[in-house]
Amino acid sequence: MPLKPLDLIVCLELAAGKEAHGTYEDLARAVGLSASEANQAVQRAVQAGLLRPSTNRREKPRANAEALLEFLEHGVRRAFFVVPGKIVRGMPTAQSAPPLDKLLGNDEESELVWPDPEGASRGQSIEPLYETVPATARKNPALYELLALVDALRCGGARERRLAMTELARRIRDAEKS
Repeated sequence: MPLKPLDLIVCLELAAGKEAHGTYEDLARAVGLSASEANQAVQRAVQAGLLRPSTNRREKPRANAEALLEFLEHGVRRAFFVVPGKIVRGMPTAQSAPPLDKLLGNDEESELVWPDPEGASRGQSIEPLYETVPATARKNPALYELLALVDALRCGGARERRLAMTELARRIRDAEKS
């Protein structure tokens, strides 16, 4: 079973560790999927080693931080590649979104956005990992930042990728400790 982009979204939500997800419905609601999609995403991620299986039926699997970080650093750019497209209205992502926009400064000429009719920015379009990402990001700021960092890995230059990887590693490892 190959990984799907939505599997990565589920892994990031579980890796963030901010919220306990008692059921697949809770997890699904947090990431903008159906409960069955969330369940299948978890199963694929466990098989791929990105999540550790739960020890009992009441717990959801936990992120395997090191495997997830390895995939993010070396695989996501190739597995879920993206090429910036035409100028559209949307929601900032990659180096145009928090936290990288503060670290790199925001160049309005090269803004990157997820196409979104509710977005307030204009920039080159970046296809999100999954169609529900912009709506999910509006409701879940912590996941929004992780998804934007992943987009910097998917389409950023060397500097953006290095900064994004440093931020992702810090956040995922800190969440694993708590």
